[in-house]
Amino acid sequence: MDWIIGALCALIVSGAAYKKKSLSLSGMLAAFVMGTVYYGAGNLFWFGILLLFFVSSSIFSHFRGDRKAELEKSYAKSGRRDAGQVLANGGLGMLACLGNLFWPDAAWAYIFVGTMAAVTADTWATEWGGLSKREPRSILNGRRVPPGTSGGVTLLGSAAALAGAVCIGGAAWLLRMWTGDDAYSEVAPALFALVKWGLVGGISGLVGAFADSWLGATVQDMQRCTVCGKEVEVAVHCNQATVHLRGYRWMDNDMVNLLSSLAAGLTAWGIGMIG
Repeated sequence: MDWIIGALCALIVSGAAYKKKSLSLSGMLAAFVMGTVYYGAGNLFWFGILLLFFVSSSIFSHFRGDRKAELEKSYAKSGRRDAGQVLANGGLGMLACLGNLFWPDAAWAYIFVGTMAAVTADTWATEWGGLSKREPRSILNGRRVPPGTSGGVTLLGSAAALAGAVCIGGAAWLLRMWTGDDAYSEVAPALFALVKWGLVGGISGLVGAFADSWLGATVQDMQRCTVCGKEVEVAVHCNQATVHLRGYRWMDNDMVNLLSSLAAGLTAWGIGMIG
């Protein structure tokens, strides 16, 4: 029954996202499979956090889209997510969910929350950072860089990253109690758990977001537009083919997301095991 419920919920959510153009067709199919697994192999804790990330990110991707449209021309991926993006953002969490199904352990929940905090932090940072009135600064040397530059960070984007990560941590605490995975008979332990999950989400999410920026500024495959001279992720810009500028050709945006969320998941696991 859980698998059927998961499939129905995933179909409704992914179908609505496809209709709203938040997902491509491949993205919708990947999200359907992922949502089904999250609920069928897990419960509302796993599915609810995935839903929180997906819904909030989809809403923010359309907020002030006119101001972010020019920046998206430099990105390999647009606001309409394909299967690669969906799997890069939620694939590790799905593996953690399946791991918990076959080998139940509290560590899986921490790893999952860390990965989801990272992708939420990174997405919120990208969407809100693109609205910043100040030029971003390079994560490597602090120098000002043009908006849209990979590895560029802003105060607004960093604050949004922290907010998104803490939001995932708080949701984890609430859903763990709701599903009965964590139960508290007194107020003090419950508040302690809230602080702990907030720290797990906040710290691991920031680790993932800044790891994403660092990888983007160092090893991600980047191109240079031969017309405007911009550093971009796309193969065609200003209607002309771009040329390779730096990084490894296999290190695309999806791989960067995957590695940064893995780093966040391991960070969350470490914090959770200490606490």
